[in-house]
Amino acid sequence: MPVRLLTLGLPADTLKEAVLTGLSGRPKRIPPKYFYDGEGSRLFEAICAQPEYYLTRVETALLQAETQNIARRIGPVACMVEPGAGCCAKAQLLLGRLEVASYWPVDISGDALAEAASRLASEYPALDVTAVQLDFTVADGFASLLPHLPASGRRLVYYPGSSIGNAGPAEVVELLKAFRILAGKDGGLLIGFDLKKDAARLHAAYNDAAGVTAAFNRNLLVRLNRELGADFRPEKFAHHAFYNAEAGRIEMHLLSMERQRVTVAGVPVMFEAGESLHTENSYKYLPVEFDALAAQAGFSREAGWQDGEGLFAVHYYA
Repeated sequence: MPVRLLTLGLPADTLKEAVLTGLSGRPKRIPPKYFYDGEGSRLFEAICAQPEYYLTRVETALLQAETQNIARRIGPVACMVEPGAGCCAKAQLLLGRLEVASYWPVDISGDALAEAASRLASEYPALDVTAVQLDFTVADGFASLLPHLPASGRRLVYYPGSSIGNAGPAEVVELLKAFRILAGKDGGLLIGFDLKKDAARLHAAYNDAAGVTAAFNRNLLVRLNRELGADFRPEKFAHHAFYNAEAGRIEMHLLSMERQRVTVAGVPVMFEAGESLHTENSYKYLPVEFDALAAQAGFSREAGWQDGEGLFAVHYYA
């Protein structure tokens, strides 16, 4: 069955607008969604293969071990919507077991998504697949998708990985509210999130010995040089990632190693020595903490699974 590509609008802000707004703030920051140009996506795949980065490895093993139980608990669904689907690899772990009629992967990069969805569709020829190009991180991002989904039958929102950790708790509640509407009254949400753990293990995961995460972080500056005519010198910014225990999150920064002036899209930006450009947060949760956020969005936990070491969790909410 051929894959359809449904394009539902452009991001609310452009790279230029988002970057200049972020660089004018205190502290300076850039949204993490801009990490993922071609090289950024390649570097992230390399991060996932590093021995210190447990998240992808542990989640994949957990899903492989529990897929049958997860599918049994969810039951048949008319469609599965996967925001931020990327290469659709996580969906493949479910589709062999889950009884689902249609699959709707959603991502901001339409061409790459359509290619990944086509590969998946060739493995599941009876599955109806619609790839959706959409920036769901903007307000009411899913509103344009709802009219296109099947009018009847249960819906499952699938949000694997630890992407939910990039948002702060208040933003998580708003995103979960959008997922609640997307799932519908009778549908559910299957979501993964990283658990709180020893700070040393977290530090190692975001400061791998091979320096791949540091290269991933600095590649954001390379992208800005290429796409916005900026003149960042990436070697003059140090990768800095640490666990903020009070906030319950890993913070990732680029620290200016000297006082310097950078021009971005023709706009001068001053960095003081040691000044931070905040590029990402990754919140970690106890299961009860995440359940409380889900409850604010109208979800109730139906089931949950963890790996043997208690590193990562997958919860099903309805």
